[in-house]
Amino acid sequence: MKKVTGLGGVFFKCDNPQSMNEWYAKNLGLSTSAYGTTFEWRQADDPSKKGSTTWCAFPQNAEHFNPSTKPFMINYRVENLALLVDELRKDNVTIIDEIAEYDYGKFIHILDPEGNIIELWEPQDDEDNIAE
Repeated sequence: MKKVTGLGGVFFKCDNPQSMNEWYAKNLGLSTSAYGTTFEWRQADDPSKKGSTTWCAFPQNAEHFNPSTKPFMINYRVENLALLVDELRKDNVTIIDEIAEYDYGKFIHILDPEGNIIELWEPQDDEDNIAE
């Protein structure tokens, strides 16, 4: 079973997300909003499918990374999240929550052995495929 298929996003805490967004926009040319920026790309093994990777700054008091005490969270794109979660449970991986479903995909959060929070994302098929 294919597990991680790519990097879905990089999220980090900072003192002033708006100022951070402005700095990255000015100095590195990122087109940022309150939600950071999204990089779109096509899958190398199937160019008819697109993907995206998100970059986003969060305020220091953001609770989205809890229970991790680290100031960052990595999001990995995965195939078949439900099957992967079953495998992770068998390996006694710490699973923080239940699978949440949204229009743009399914998510769950786990912890690695050092307490880093990891967000797993199974993108919605309709969003990944480009009709041309």
